[in-house]
Amino acid sequence: MRLRHLIVCSTVLAVLPLAGPAYADDPTPTPTPAPSSTIAQDKVEDGLAADGGAERAIVELTEPAQNEPVASQAAAESVDVLLRPQNQSFMVVEGTAEELAKLAEDPRVTSIHRDRTYTPADVSPSLKLIGADQAHAKGFTGTGQAVAVLDTGIDRDHPWFGNRIVAEACFSAVESGVESLCPNGQPEQIGAGAADAMTAKCLANGVNLCDHGTHVAGIAAGTGGVAPDAGIVAVQVFSRVNDEDVCGEPSCLLAFESSLRLAMDYVAGLTQPVAAVNLSLGGMVSETECDASEEGAIFKPKIDALLAKGTATVVAAGNEFFEGASYPACITSAVAVGANDGSDAIADFSNRGALVDLFAPGVDIESSVPDNVTTVYSGTSMATPHVAGALALMKQAAPQTAMPDLINTLKTTGRPYVYQANGTQVTTPRLDLAAALAGATPQPPITQTPVAPPEPGPTESGPSPEPSDDNPSDAPSDEPSDEPSDEPSSSTSPVPLPTVTVTVTVTPTPATTAAVCTRGTAATKMPAKTWAVEIHRSSGTIPDATLTCYLKLISKSSKVFPELTKASSLGKAYRVLKNTKTGKGKLESALLTAWLNWAHGTNGTTTLTAAEKVRLSSKPSAAALKKATKDILKTVK
Repeated sequence: MRLRHLIVCSTVLAVLPLAGPAYADDPTPTPTPAPSSTIAQDKVEDGLAADGGAERAIVELTEPAQNEPVASQAAAESVDVLLRPQNQSFMVVEGTAEELAKLAEDPRVTSIHRDRTYTPADVSPSLKLIGADQAHAKGFTGTGQAVAVLDTGIDRDHPWFGNRIVAEACFSAVESGVESLCPNGQPEQIGAGAADAMTAKCLANGVNLCDHGTHVAGIAAGTGGVAPDAGIVAVQVFSRVNDEDVCGEPSCLLAFESSLRLAMDYVAGLTQPVAAVNLSLGGMVSETECDASEEGAIFKPKIDALLAKGTATVVAAGNEFFEGASYPACITSAVAVGANDGSDAIADFSNRGALVDLFAPGVDIESSVPDNVTTVYSGTSMATPHVAGALALMKQAAPQTAMPDLINTLKTTGRPYVYQANGTQVTTPRLDLAAALAGATPQPPITQTPVAPPEPGPTESGPSPEPSDDNPSDAPSDEPSDEPSDEPSSSTSPVPLPTVTVTVTVTPTPATTAAVCTRGTAATKMPAKTWAVEIHRSSGTIPDATLTCYLKLISKSSKVFPELTKASSLGKAYRVLKNTKTGKGKLESALLTAWLNWAHGTNGTTTLTAAEKVRLSSKPSAAALKKATKDILKTVK
């Protein structure tokens, strides 16, 4: 699950003193109310303004409607009212201990405490690793440039952003069961506040579903980020879906292709310099470049048009421990970014190989999240904005240099990681701004041996009812626990990339402290009959959690699963494997078998892609279905 912040609410019970001895005509002791000054003092934080001077304090109110009347009364009583935010149940004042105690007597006031201050975070280890601190010391901080973050919006008043949000937009598709996340409730909004990640629609049971974009923006251009003086173009591209069948939970966020296309066009039309568009999202994985794919044909021209204007499109390579990259990082004109850890090793979850252009820190990265706080996340989502911010610094240093040349400079000055991928030696540079901008000598290569993360273990909830062919109700309907965690994520728990499906739908998946969901490493092929035994809950040797992980990976890469078959759970997948009574059923069973082998570690998706086109055809012929099935079955032997 996505990491959440726990808000602890405490209730103080005032024990009221009882009255004196009871008399004959008063058999029931009557409580004596505590003096109002005593009750008021309980509302005031201990030691507030104890030195006799006036102190800045936050006054919490019973409801937002009380803000104006309480503030007006306090001002009339000579308390300095510093801030009275609209539609908020608090105000900020400055007063002495006596003045604050007097104010606390008002029943509309629930408590008064210091307006606490927080110092800026120290330069994080990730910035030092890539030499950003040295670049900053040379005066390269992104001044005059901007980074566009196409994501889940931004916490507009977070102290990490100051007054540097230079443009905002929202493109949020709506349909039945899908709600706009634009503050105006419409499918589109442009202007100040359009990308606000603190709207009511972003909240679900007190949890902010839109925190991903704020974390990403903070890494790229926050106060503690790579380009702390760059402008931020915040674009909300998500919609809220309230459908448990789609989400696996009551609500989730999705972004449609139409929203992404509009957003990229919006950025291309801006007049201010934008060094990079950050896309910390990904979906279908590819072992080769995907320019000629159906999706690539749509988005490559947009990436190229941005590049021609001097704007790079920087995309997360993906978290599947895969020798390739997820879409759209596999488009050649995008800058595909993998993740490394603080010890200069490829992160155990990161995709890698010839399609990856750069590595950047993506393990235990602290950055901003809504509610004016910071937290630690891991993932290629976190690595990508390091590169986006770096390009803002590069563009500031050389505004007349073409963006492809700046990207090439980052590649040629980066620290080389040398490793094996797809049976050949690959060299991929790790971002190094000290060498690119600060004049430091390029660092020597490091030989890498990527190590797979641990396989997900069995779920703690125990086995569920086993599915059967003749009783669909026996199919398990439970999914892995989605309870939020209060532990920071780490290299074994990256924030999964928002997922791009066949319609380029982007699903932001919450972070989890469980073992990371990646492809397996067994690389053994098994037939449908064997996979049916494994999928049948607790009847095989592969843990249910691993199988569930495999289905999630397949849903990202396949255009058939689960859109046509709804095979997102073990029970439904079991029935797909066993349903071979029709031509379509035989092809779906063969396809799912092949995809499961792929998720288990075998490579090769070309035949799968071709067969899926047959299944996706509106009226496939019996001959075409039979041939596609036969072609797939050859791959599983």
